[in-house]
Amino acid sequence: YLTRLLSGRMYSSMREGGKKVLSSSKSLSRFAKLTEEHMKGMVLPGTLFEEMGFHYFGPIDGHDVEEMVSVLNNLSQIKGPRLLHVVTQKGKGYELAEDDPCTYHGVSPFNLNTGLVSSSKKSTPTYTQVFGQWLCDMAAIDDRLVGITPAMREGSGLVAFSQAYPERYFDVAIAEQHAVTVAAGMACEGLKPVVAIYSTFLQRAYDQLIHDVAIQNLPVVFAIDRAGLVGADGPTHSGNYDLAYLRCIPNMVVMTPTHEDECRQMLYTAFQLDCPTAVRYPRGKGTGVLPVEAMTAIPLGRAEILREGLSGTAILLFGSLLAEAQEVADVLDATLVNMRFVKPLDQALLRQLA
Repeated sequence: YLTRLLSGRMYSSMREGGKKVLSSSKSLSRFAKLTEEHMKGMVLPGTLFEEMGFHYFGPIDGHDVEEMVSVLNNLSQIKGPRLLHVVTQKGKGYELAEDDPCTYHGVSPFNLNTGLVSSSKKSTPTYTQVFGQWLCDMAAIDDRLVGITPAMREGSGLVAFSQAYPERYFDVAIAEQHAVTVAAGMACEGLKPVVAIYSTFLQRAYDQLIHDVAIQNLPVVFAIDRAGLVGADGPTHSGNYDLAYLRCIPNMVVMTPTHEDECRQMLYTAFQLDCPTAVRYPRGKGTGVLPVEAMTAIPLGRAEILREGLSGTAILLFGSLLAEAQEVADVLDATLVNMRFVKPLDQALLRQLA
């Protein structure tokens, strides 16, 4: 009610009229302004925004559509920058989603009456789950490891780590630039930061990648989820550009696993390197190659030949399209190479193939 009143035409007219009357006296005008701020500050939380020059309104119930429409219509009549504080509940209107908002954050079609039904079949882990398990395993081995996320704990597979190692878990909120700079600072002090981040959101921190991490050649591990096309997550979450924008950064090592176990081994390899390293992996599940508990470092920049062909054709595989690449290689009788490293490339093997 108070928001509707403050955003209404009567209050706005009285406010503007009072400002005109008092404009002839600076002292009275300032006194009136301070009085209004103090009175609003007693009942409204938006004093900070008022100090920044915004007309603050709220908080209001974002589920009350009629109230929202009324307030928005009122705000359209007010001059200057306006900030409307709206409060909503995740999953509002569907009890199962209200009780478990994380599970229902992004879902495929399901029966509304029964909700999401867990499969009784034992399935292979997703790449995100592989990363989450590796992070916990590595943290148990090396107490220098710290995990950093820009408000993506659930999506990036950090729930178990945050619960097992709360003092080594840092959620910096939706501030990707800050996440990378914090990681750089921690690395300068001898810690081993692992930044779990979606490919599409790492773009926001490109300047920090270069200036804060790469130029100083700091040992920060970037676990880049949702690399490549992501399907159900939509175009805003597609990681189309990381191969290009990471490969040109000085000192950066970039790896692309072909399956789940290789993802685990690459994360371990990245943690052992004394330079900035990125391991990029796609959304969802892999080929079904279950990760083994033992971890072994992969030689830096070393590719592996998966199939020797006789046709004189070579297929260079970067990433998770292993099954498709194997099928094509069989048809063409081509040599199939799992490049593993986008940077540095295995130049010796490439010369041999040429």
